[in-house]
Amino acid sequence: MPKITVGLAMTLLIIGNIIGVFSDALIKTLPADTATYQFVLFRQLTAVLILLPFCLLSNKQSLFAGLKWHFIRGHIWLLGAIFMVFALGALPLATVNAIFYTAPLLMLPLAMILFQEKLTSHSIAAAVLGFIGVLIVVKPTQINWAAIAALVVALTMAVNNLLVRKLPQHHNVFQTLMLTNLVGIPAALGLALWEGKPWDWTPMLTATGSNTFILIYAGICVLVYGAIEASKISSAEYTGLLGAVVVGVLWFDEIPDLSLAIGSSLIIIPLIWLAKVEAKIKQTSKMI
Repeated sequence: MPKITVGLAMTLLIIGNIIGVFSDALIKTLPADTATYQFVLFRQLTAVLILLPFCLLSNKQSLFAGLKWHFIRGHIWLLGAIFMVFALGALPLATVNAIFYTAPLLMLPLAMILFQEKLTSHSIAAAVLGFIGVLIVVKPTQINWAAIAALVVALTMAVNNLLVRKLPQHHNVFQTLMLTNLVGIPAALGLALWEGKPWDWTPMLTATGSNTFILIYAGICVLVYGAIEASKISSAEYTGLLGAVVVGVLWFDEIPDLSLAIGSSLIIIPLIWLAKVEAKIKQTSKMI
């Protein structure tokens, strides 16, 4: 494998984030009368089918270790997938992605609650500015169920990211993603049956495409974060929001307004600043 430089890693992350936007865009193309729970079930099934070959090639030792935490994460993931479909069906692509980027901010108080981590003045400032940014993006007078759904997705992303710490360390990203989807299939099937709509397999292709794009992004993350320190390259992640704006304009004729630019800046710039501050603190502590 060729050596990955910081520049190459950031380029790959930018490409990965743009690819990831197409996963959301495909979901947004679903007709309004699509059976939501059926589609979520199709996503779970196709994700397992896509990931299974990679898992079979991986170390299969103790694959089902830590199943309790996979079960918890899998159902939180399922909840997020359901609300993601609702949010993307009702809000502009860029607006939804801006709200999704609050997940790292939500992780700060959640880490304090779940793992007794201490909040620094820097993290508190970043969180406050970020949530002000969310209010500017969605506008308090226009907060509706779709905006709340997007925030629920961000919350599930934050919780799942934190619960990664509970998973067995020998599980690779393919095994983790497969188990996350696999354990949620019974509940997704139950919801699809409860929904009571006629079975329509047409969205299966959309589900497959959406999963393929997001798994390519996940694979790029594994590659680059395994080679380069996150603090040096993570700022490239936020180009995904710019990609969402471009895709939203070209594909869905969604013209962003000034509030999106201002609000997104208040979400993303503090996160970049916080990452740099924490990296500097970490570097200083190593020198002492």
